Amino acid sequence: MRARSTLLAALALAVAPAQAIAAPQDVAATHVYIQANYALARASVGHIAAGQAKIERLNGDLARECPGVGAGSPEDEASQPVSYDVAAALWSLAYGADAGPIDTFLTRTGRLRWNNRAITHAAQTYARNLHELATLPLPDLCQTVRSWKASGFQVIPPATLSLVRRVEAIEPNAIPPRLLAPYERGSDASMLARTLQLERRIEENEFLVGQTDWLQVLATLGLNQ
Repeated sequence: MRARSTLLAALALAVAPAQAIAAPQDVAATHVYIQANYALARASVGHIAAGQAKIERLNGDLARECPGVGAGSPEDEASQPVSYDVAAALWSLAYGADAGPIDTFLTRTGRLRWNNRAITHAAQTYARNLHELATLPLPDLCQTVRSWKASGFQVIPPATLSLVRRVEAIEPNAIPPRLLAPYERGSDASMLARTLQLERRIEENEFLVGQTDWLQVLATLGLNQ
């Protein structure tokens, strides 16, 4: 009888859902992460207008300080770092508007650990990259383009190249939901679903409105795409 009970118990564990045997540490870390990421997503959506206002002010400042300064610039691969510098300026303002919520997210999630090292690495990388975006320096676009033009559009300023390399290394990817699913409890799944909806709204705004902003600033500076 004891052998049979042991066998049935083993079979029950084998077919039990993964979340039923998840370690308490994994469940707790997942709950904290999902709550923190939801709070960040909500704050980010709420700050879209503030970030957009900063970008519009930047474009207005450029229109007064150095309109068309890049007129005559080439449209080739060599000019891409300057165009990317413009994108970095927009990200600096947009993510800078979320600096406070991002700091809170870092505080809440910075020490989270899962038994699955891939999840821990993903969480730490995500937080680190968000911090990088929130602390990007705002480049002096007028000076960048003036310096480039003074060289006959041949030499990209070193500071521009450095910033572009820094931005290219940033990939703010949240933990994939499939990795968190085994450790979700209670309202975690529904909160994660709401977070994904908010993140899609942020991504759509960054793609549609952000691209329009980028083109407008390029036009203000007299740069080709």
